[in-house]
Amino acid sequence: MEVTVMSAQGLKNTSSALFSRRLRPFITLTTVPPSSYKPVADGGKDCRVYRTRVDDGGGVNPTWGDKFHLPIDATFFYQRHSCIYLQLYTKRLMVGPTQLGWCQIPVGDILDGLSPAGSVRRLSYRLRNRDGSRGHGVVNVAVKLEASFPGVHPQRPLISGVTQFPAAGGCRTVIGIPVNGCSYGQLGLGRKESYMAPN
Repeated sequence: MEVTVMSAQGLKNTSSALFSRRLRPFITLTTVPPSSYKPVADGGKDCRVYRTRVDDGGGVNPTWGDKFHLPIDATFFYQRHSCIYLQLYTKRLMVGPTQLGWCQIPVGDILDGLSPAGSVRRLSYRLRNRDGSRGHGVVNVAVKLEASFPGVHPQRPLISGVTQFPAAGGCRTVIGIPVNGCSYGQLGLGRKESYMAPN
């Protein structure tokens, strides 16, 4: 599966310190619940955690366009709560990476049973705070399945996008909500819009 982390919009700096006002954002992604991993350089392939480059100039609206090939098989799609977990950080010189938010891509958003292999789905997700509350900003990604998985039809949870995401102090049920990726000003809680890119 190919995942392109395209951009983010409307981020907010969580620090008031003078030396930390500048955002230098990057994103990590994995298919494993990120309960204890830390951002690593050069993809982190041993633990299957991948990382975008740091955008030094994008500020609250960073752009990456970084592509990653995630090794998955059909079992990923059979599991009801499978997700791609994304965490957004800003690079700090003094204290190390600081998390700005997270989101997750549910398996049902990746494989809808209608799109052929090789189709690109462009999706946008509102960021959540560490505790699962509504955060600041939106992450834009593109997902492409490079192989077909016949007979796989993932079951959606009763509430779309509900999965178990480890938060500080233990696991809590939280929601990652896809939103319209066309305009940041049109964001609506609970809305999801995705489309196939033209060939």
